[in-house]
Amino acid sequence: MTTPEVLETSIQSATEALLGFQQSDGHWVFELEADCTIPSEYVMLRHYLGEAVDSVLEAKIGRYLRRIQGAHGGWPLVHDGPFDMSASVKGYFALRLIGDSVDAPHMVRAREAIRSRGGAIHCNVFTRFTLALFGIVSWRAVPVLPVEIMLLPYKAPFHLNKIAYWARTTLVPLLVLAALKPRARNPKGVGISELFLQDPHSIGMTARAPHQSLGWFLLFRGLDVVLRLSTPFFPKKLRQRAIDAALAFTEERINGEDGMGAIFPPMANIVMMYDALGKDENFPPRALTRRGLDRLLVIGDDEAYCQPCVSPVWDTSLVCHTLLEAGNAVEATKQGLDWLIPRQVLDLKGDWVVKRPDVRPGGWAFQYNNPHYPDLDDTAVVVMSLDRMRREHGAQGYDAAIARGVEWIEGMQSDDGGWAAFDVNNLEYYLNNIPFSDHGALLDPPTEDVTARCLSMLGQLGQTLATGNRAVAAGIAYLRRTQHKEGSWYGRWGLNFIYGTWSVLCGLNAAGIDHSDPMIRKAVEWLASIQNSDGGWGEDAVSYRLDYKGWEKAPSTPSQTGWALLALMAVGEADHPAVARGVQYLIATQNKKGLWSEERYTATGFPRVFYLRYHGYAKFFPLWALARYRNLRSTNSRVVGVGM
Repeated sequence: MTTPEVLETSIQSATEALLGFQQSDGHWVFELEADCTIPSEYVMLRHYLGEAVDSVLEAKIGRYLRRIQGAHGGWPLVHDGPFDMSASVKGYFALRLIGDSVDAPHMVRAREAIRSRGGAIHCNVFTRFTLALFGIVSWRAVPVLPVEIMLLPYKAPFHLNKIAYWARTTLVPLLVLAALKPRARNPKGVGISELFLQDPHSIGMTARAPHQSLGWFLLFRGLDVVLRLSTPFFPKKLRQRAIDAALAFTEERINGEDGMGAIFPPMANIVMMYDALGKDENFPPRALTRRGLDRLLVIGDDEAYCQPCVSPVWDTSLVCHTLLEAGNAVEATKQGLDWLIPRQVLDLKGDWVVKRPDVRPGGWAFQYNNPHYPDLDDTAVVVMSLDRMRREHGAQGYDAAIARGVEWIEGMQSDDGGWAAFDVNNLEYYLNNIPFSDHGALLDPPTEDVTARCLSMLGQLGQTLATGNRAVAAGIAYLRRTQHKEGSWYGRWGLNFIYGTWSVLCGLNAAGIDHSDPMIRKAVEWLASIQNSDGGWGEDAVSYRLDYKGWEKAPSTPSQTGWALLALMAVGEADHPAVARGVQYLIATQNKKGLWSEERYTATGFPRVFYLRYHGYAKFFPLWALARYRNLRSTNSRVVGVGM
């Protein structure tokens, strides 16, 4: 049994540690780590451009890549995860460029792991594009991407605004590269033909991906054949118009050193695109973007890696929620919220406006600056934190920001009642069958976790089922339809069913759904049933498998345990024995610095393809859960009166 004194000591220790990470201007930002692919691509980019070798930096990246190599010899997508072909090919290639000998034991193990699984022919489309740019495979190994796509009308079956923002921004500069087919400088002349079981230049297109239907795939493969034959005969003036359109799209969204889309892949493609167009390293859009890529580096004493992006708005807003729950840090919390206020996008209508032309902007982006691409998840979390500070501490000056955020989110609801991360009604699922989409992440449809977050925000602000709010009613109906039979909900942006169920139970509570509702009872029973014997909760990334089998057991983690506890407490289960065991697990695993260790990846970029380790998650989610537990146990109502 956890005594109140032990609980309070744990909360205070974690609070002090968290406050120690606050930046001088009031915000928080923690490292955001992916797998080996982003640091590998950073190395490949430098060698593609023929930049001067930074031997110190490359040595540090090399040490990082060697450390995260799996016991199977290749590289995984998550900590201690299974072999992944594309990650392994990129990790191996990067180490070759850095200077590792093919005969080094770790390189022999990697090569044998790759070849024993059929060789590098089995890597994905994005990896094949990189290999084509280096001349390792021919352009026959990648799908045809005619740059003339830029000129298609919206009514066409394919249009840039029918795919997700991350795909859109990555694709535009890639279209130009595919048209020009430049060759990497690669001063060392490094190749990786040893990873193939056949002549790399003999390989053709990728096989059908598991998520792709045979009929659609054959249709698009046939179209690819037609385009491959006809593209060379497209008029040169038409091609130049299309390249000009791609440049105009890019330069409108260049976004300073934060970069187009503020994520690594489009930024790297932009630098290569300008290089292919003959723009030197001093050309302003190229220079800005190239400097922005270096800002994504995390450089330590011994190791270095490159982040896919940064997460200051997300980190700051979640820390503020945590500190509001923990108490005794009002001034620091207000500094964080005041830092968030000017980052609201009020004067620029981003790409989302194509489907919602009459909605005023009012969202927040995930990164420091990304005004064309605010997202609903960040916006809802920021609005709730501002409202909570206003409500609990009488903070002034937040009303206008809250009102505009709510207005934007209400205007971005999709027709099925759900909310997506960045767009509206992005339901063109047939596009995931095109050869380019072997990753299956071309779209941004509504999801349970983001829908729940928007419901949490509306409910916290008084818009509940009882008030007759149509958006809330539609959102609840969406969540009723999407609950799995065992009681869980899918988590698109966190791993996976634990995250989704936490999000949904918070949203349903805020929206006024009675805790005795069968869907809530089923979710509570499910969460209690998957608790680990040590009292914590964990879930493996394999739970995203296409042949759905539900939650997959994994060692307990602090962040997933925090989500499960917050979920149970949101629906009146503060006295549940599982909650007491979870609290004991968190206290027992807290270190002397007041923090928790978490090597496992608990967040999701793209299911089955790309996962994330938020270094902040283990610092604030456990504290949030412990403080919530303390606060509920000190009252008789056991009611969570906020959206998260």
